[in-house]
Amino acid sequence: MPMFELQPMAAEFYRSQTRRSTLVVCVILAASCFLMANLSIFLFGEPGGDNNFRWNLAGVIAGLLLTIALVRRVLWEQPWMAAAVYGLRLKRQLMKITNMLHQVEAAVAEEDPTAMKVLRFYHLGLIQMHTLEGNQTAISDLVKGVDRHLERMTAMGLAPEQNRLEQVWLDQISQRWRHLRRR
Repeated sequence: MPMFELQPMAAEFYRSQTRRSTLVVCVILAASCFLMANLSIFLFGEPGGDNNFRWNLAGVIAGLLLTIALVRRVLWEQPWMAAAVYGLRLKRQLMKITNMLHQVEAAVAEEDPTAMKVLRFYHLGLIQMHTLEGNQTAISDLVKGVDRHLERMTAMGLAPEQNRLEQVWLDQISQRWRHLRRR
């Protein structure tokens, strides 16, 4: 099973769903922080409210932690959160590649097929993320490098559709890099 697979998604749908889920989470956050701060002051605060800052702050922090737990345990699986969850997962996978991009590019320069697939996935993922977020300028900045890499893949006989990313591919590139550095 792939570690991550790109899913087709309409940009307007993505943006409307993420706006909705963001609004819901913000309302839950505000309500839980307000309620927990008031509860904390009610239970532990001083009458008159002269020195209740720490209880207010503790309640806000408790509200934040409660909201995080609620999002991760309950809301994360809700259908109306699917677009936001997908976007976060896509960004996480792209960040994994970004963190080792110098290794990937070095392996691509040596025409390593695994690195070629990882870089293609990276390009397709970036294009999708920028499309979903409506960032056409970033896409136009990528085009030349994406096209050049696609030509190299085609010349090597590699499939250009790399819509999935496997953890084993990233592990192979990292191991290769460590092995080369030991020399």
